[in-house]
Amino acid sequence: MNKTSTTLNPPSARPEVTRQEQWAELRSVFPIYLALAKQLEIAIPFPQEARNLPEKPPLELFKQVQNWLESLDSRVLVHQLRHLLQQTTLNASESGLRALIQRHLRKPSKTNIDRDKIDFLLVQYFALCAPAKIYHRQIELEDTAAVMKPVLGETDTAPLSWCAALEKMITALGGFRSLRDMLKTSFIAEGRKVKEAAGGMFYDPSALLAFIRFNFLLRRTLIELMHADLIAIRTGLQQLEGAGARTLDCRASGLSGSEPLGKIRQLADEWKQPFQKEYTERSVNETFDKLLNLRSDVEKSLEQLTAKSAARAASRAPTPTAKSVAPPTKAPAKVAKLPELPAEPEPDPGLDFENCLEQIWEQLIATPPTRGRSMTTVKIGRARILMSSWEVTAFVSEDSPAADDLRRAVVARAMLTAAIEAAKETGNATGLDRALSVARVEVSRLQERVDVAKQAKDAEAAVNLGISTKRLLSALDEAEKL
Repeated sequence: MNKTSTTLNPPSARPEVTRQEQWAELRSVFPIYLALAKQLEIAIPFPQEARNLPEKPPLELFKQVQNWLESLDSRVLVHQLRHLLQQTTLNASESGLRALIQRHLRKPSKTNIDRDKIDFLLVQYFALCAPAKIYHRQIELEDTAAVMKPVLGETDTAPLSWCAALEKMITALGGFRSLRDMLKTSFIAEGRKVKEAAGGMFYDPSALLAFIRFNFLLRRTLIELMHADLIAIRTGLQQLEGAGARTLDCRASGLSGSEPLGKIRQLADEWKQPFQKEYTERSVNETFDKLLNLRSDVEKSLEQLTAKSAARAASRAPTPTAKSVAPPTKAPAKVAKLPELPAEPEPDPGLDFENCLEQIWEQLIATPPTRGRSMTTVKIGRARILMSSWEVTAFVSEDSPAADDLRRAVVARAMLTAAIEAAKETGNATGLDRALSVARVEVSRLQERVDVAKQAKDAEAAVNLGISTKRLLSALDEAEKL
């Protein structure tokens, strides 16, 4: 049943908050504001030795911190906050994000800048806290409410009638197969129109759920389609190099007619999502257009290369003559075919780590992911393994410590999933014991690698490794229940 409005009463909107509770919130968000001030080169009125705030402050310090944070709130724009959180480990602090959201929600008078910050922070919180099992499926309002409960409290998930436009756009997201398909629409502008038209109703908890869900699914789709294009570019460059090409005509991309392939690969590897600066529908479209043009340049070169190879092959083929034409022969008598028996599932060989790694790699190289595919499937033994775009990239193009960690996470998950399926079908758990041993070692190692990535402020590696590790843990839990 649709409804038109509800009462805003999340825990962040409590009318009475003690000074000690306010101070606890200020202490939680203080590191974020310090980082913002450093990023924007804003003077910090606290000496280095006074930046570790005490648990119980004197009144003067309380007021000083409170006033400084309020002054920053009025100066910091949402794209600056976005850039900070998406590029540092501050984004990985659930308590810090929650306190920052509650701080902005609690404001009695909110500007459009406050609204946009809340809009961004809520989806960041959801992305951080959503469990791996729902992260890549079609997320419903009930899923969103469960994840956001620490921030919004118990929230009615009945859809609001005036948010119906968001639901229609979410349905349309599933039909996009490429960035170009999406860029023909006006999704970013339409979503902003709904937000602008909401006015004060935007802060209704049920409305916030609708916007969180829409924003997350939109951003997820954009990123997945972008990764599919990047994978296609890298795969195409590998094929061009294998054929002996050294340069690429990139005039459609605004580059020269003879760009070294190494430079194009570097562009693809260093491609930045268009979310680190203030973005509009136009700026996002322009950024993605450059990516699509680069892919078109690569694919055009591949087509030209294929055409030349076919022409050379045709010129070398012998021309049949009258002497070389064999006389017709009598067709052999037809032999009735026996009905084919269904193929028996092949027994699992002794699957070791290197063998599994090789099988995954061969399947990905043989059938590169197509544009628009956010998840790729490989088959190991009796199991089908779903791989995310960043996991596929770690196999087909990247060569870095993070890529090696991701490959190991996928291989351990594949070995364990294959062993689970084999044990269920045959009742023989010998392979499962071996896979469990490998998985436990890898989980311990991967958790350490996530911490290393966080300390190095490599936010992307930390998030990707964290999700892949959670998937391995989920498989481990399933195996240990058998």
